[in-house]
Amino acid sequence: MSSVRCVARRRLVTRDLRHAGQKGTEPVEHDRPQRRRWLDFLGEEDLAFVKRFVLASGSLKEMAKAYGITYPTVRLRLDRLIEKIKVVDDPQVTSEFERLARAKYAEGKMDLQTLKLLLTAHQQEMGNPDETSHDQ
Repeated sequence: MSSVRCVARRRLVTRDLRHAGQKGTEPVEHDRPQRRRWLDFLGEEDLAFVKRFVLASGSLKEMAKAYGITYPTVRLRLDRLIEKIKVVDDPQVTSEFERLARAKYAEGKMDLQTLKLLLTAHQQEMGNPDETSHDQ
């Protein structure tokens, strides 16, 4: 298994280094603003969860033990975090209002009916009554 990780890491590093010498490109820096954007939407609890997840090598069983909760609860938390990251990193979502509303929905802090109601009202207020936000 460790040899697989080494090969994958080597490919990642090689890919980044391949573009390092090209005029007008930067090795890894070109990707940094986008990565930073989704991180900006994570609160301290989310960041602590991600850190623990990485340190546990992605073991949900170990995470459940560390937090003193059940495996399904950790799975739900991870699934919500994944959805939140997808939403805030989605280039099709251009409105900050929509991005924030969808992030709250992904966190489980808003139901689907409320999300749709808010997005429809926002679109109408912005003067785009025919424009519908992309589907869930």
